[in-house]
Amino acid sequence: MDSVFHSIGIMDSFLSGITRFCFAASYGVALAMELAQLVRARSWPRWVGVAFGTAGLIAHTLFLMIRRPSVASPYGSLLLLAWVVAVFYLYGTIHHRRLNWALFVLPLVLVLVLLSEAFPATAPYSLQQWLAGDRFWGFVHGSLLFLAAIGISVGFVASLMYLVQAHRLKAKTSPSHGLQLLSLERLALMIRRAILCTFPLLSVGLLVGVVLLAGYEGVSRGWTAPRVITTAGLWLSFLMLMYLRYRANVSNKRLAAVTIAVFCLLLVTLISAHPVVSGGSP
Repeated sequence: MDSVFHSIGIMDSFLSGITRFCFAASYGVALAMELAQLVRARSWPRWVGVAFGTAGLIAHTLFLMIRRPSVASPYGSLLLLAWVVAVFYLYGTIHHRRLNWALFVLPLVLVLVLLSEAFPATAPYSLQQWLAGDRFWGFVHGSLLFLAAIGISVGFVASLMYLVQAHRLKAKTSPSHGLQLLSLERLALMIRRAILCTFPLLSVGLLVGVVLLAGYEGVSRGWTAPRVITTAGLWLSFLMLMYLRYRANVSNKRLAAVTIAVFCLLLVTLISAHPVVSGGSP
């Protein structure tokens, strides 16, 4: 029995020792292997990269399970979004084995993880606390905006791929050499679907946030907080994206460029302090 408890203690110490550097380094090695595979077309660097990417995703998952960062904080929202994008990377790399999927998704994962280093770690949250009482609507608000952030991230990656593929076709680069990407038609469809799915999530999430902020006592300056302003700007930007999406004479290239700009605004929103969380208990 003592040996069992000793083993459990060792396991707890091991899991507690997982840091952001552990999975960031794994993602970095995976990206390096993808670059090596691009330079010399061999299969083994990609599978080594997949192995390191999988190890990074496992460590990332355990880190989130143990630390349980709040999605309302920049630290937590960046790490959680990085985890979702990492899942998107691993699925795409395995599903689209012949495409250079990871070269576009892994840098985004690393940027999100590195950005989280600029913010202090938050205390672990309890899901039961968030689902109880008035905090339930705060949980709904955060979940909707987080789902919208996922949609924007997918649109961002697809937009980057689209612009690169469009440039390669314009330069008459041979399809059998260099980067292997999805067709322009499929990438344009990904962008348009991401916009269509994200806008209602962002709209409802923003509406819930407005109602919560209006009823929250003690936040006299909440309406001018950076995250409130940037979230409103993000919604207006997406309103423009929806307009461009359904306008007949707007090119997919222009739509991709605007989607990239909207994603940059999303990053500003994520790293901004939440007025309710910073002003008191959520």
